[in-house]
Amino acid sequence: MEGFAGLNDIEAVVEADRAHVWHHLSQHKAYETVDPRVIVEGKGLRVWDAKGKEHIDAVSGGVWTVNVGYGRTSIADAVRDQLVKMNYFAGAAGSIPGSVFAKRLIEKMPGMSRVYYSNSGSEANEKVYKMVRQIAHRHHGGKKWKILYRDRDYHGTTIAALASAGQDQRAMQYGPFPDGFVRVPHCLEYRAQWEVENYGQRAADAIEEVILREGPDTVGCLILEPVTAGGGVIVPPNGYWERVQEICRKYDILLAIDEVVCGVGRTGTWFGYQHYGIKPDFVTMAKGVASGYAAISCTVTTERVFDMFKDDPNDPMSYFRDISTFGGCTSGPAAALENMRIIEDEGLLANTVAMGDYCLSNLQALMDKHKVIGDVRGKGLFLGAELVADRATKEPADEKKVAAVVADCNAQGVIIGMTNRSIPGLNNTLCLSPALIATKDDIDQITGAIDGALSRVFG
Repeated sequence: MEGFAGLNDIEAVVEADRAHVWHHLSQHKAYETVDPRVIVEGKGLRVWDAKGKEHIDAVSGGVWTVNVGYGRTSIADAVRDQLVKMNYFAGAAGSIPGSVFAKRLIEKMPGMSRVYYSNSGSEANEKVYKMVRQIAHRHHGGKKWKILYRDRDYHGTTIAALASAGQDQRAMQYGPFPDGFVRVPHCLEYRAQWEVENYGQRAADAIEEVILREGPDTVGCLILEPVTAGGGVIVPPNGYWERVQEICRKYDILLAIDEVVCGVGRTGTWFGYQHYGIKPDFVTMAKGVASGYAAISCTVTTERVFDMFKDDPNDPMSYFRDISTFGGCTSGPAAALENMRIIEDEGLLANTVAMGDYCLSNLQALMDKHKVIGDVRGKGLFLGAELVADRATKEPADEKKVAAVVADCNAQGVIIGMTNRSIPGLNNTLCLSPALIATKDDIDQITGAIDGALSRVFG
């Protein structure tokens, strides 16, 4: 808090927040009698609130963002130095950090070649949708304009992104939505929709069934999270991704991978899709790209996609007629470059794999102890424990009790998450995504808090 005059009066800060700040994802009626949470400092995996209470943050800033942890002075210094030299110019021109980071990023993504900058995951996905629609007009006679998305996946908060929300309550009361967004079934084998041996292939076959129903000549793109995030931390079953790639090639459908949560190390590889050997046409990313030290998102494409927007230089409608004002900020790529250096130099991908395996084993031990845990799953430091009222029937645990577990952990000084409330009846998965710097002691503290909370809430 140094450098902010008057902030030693923290009560005044809290009251200013209560009077003037409109918080995200919050029902504000409660703040008439309860103080809003104000986070004032962070270091490593820990944050301190306005009351001076220390918390271990097991959700990387609440929404899977602070991948390299808090208090990274080298990132702050890189941003400060860049802002003094050149803070902004519209993305119609280039910048030194923008150019250098694009090159470094593409080196991590074989097969991809172009980076389009904006400043949020929602916006990055919007760019994909606009590119797909423009490609449909210019190269398919107006056909192949539909975009398929998966049940339980989430791609952002704008109107078009909500049209592709696989979580119904996210989108409720915000319609009507643009046409041409079509849902395909989820792939969570724990809540199987088909009784088959090769569940991954069957779940992918369901996508083909939707394509055939809609007409292959109308479908231009399929967008998927590599591991579903807020929809339940769903790791696709074996055989799923291979079949998805085969289907997209068969029907000439562009494949977009939403790495807004999974990207930049969260699953133990630079990008989640790289676990599965698939070759996307688009990859979007945001949150962990700069670990929250600056706003940045990227829509990355292949050269094949890029070439479709320069086929006729004499046609004023041939190029991608889009702009993102703050995609021209230099702070984002400057922060992203230092963020990437930290991940490399500190071996955080390897640490993510090791600590992810350790955390998963801890959760499995909790599953042996607590019958309320029906399933544990995850990839790297991106994990979930699904709570059920009955293991045999898989009836979801009472959502209020799941929320009580989260609240109990918070009272212990451990911040965890839960499945997005947009999934009625399935809002029952505890979500963990600590920074990639997590240690065994951190993991033990996190899972220990969950152990205690489960005992108190469920007995």
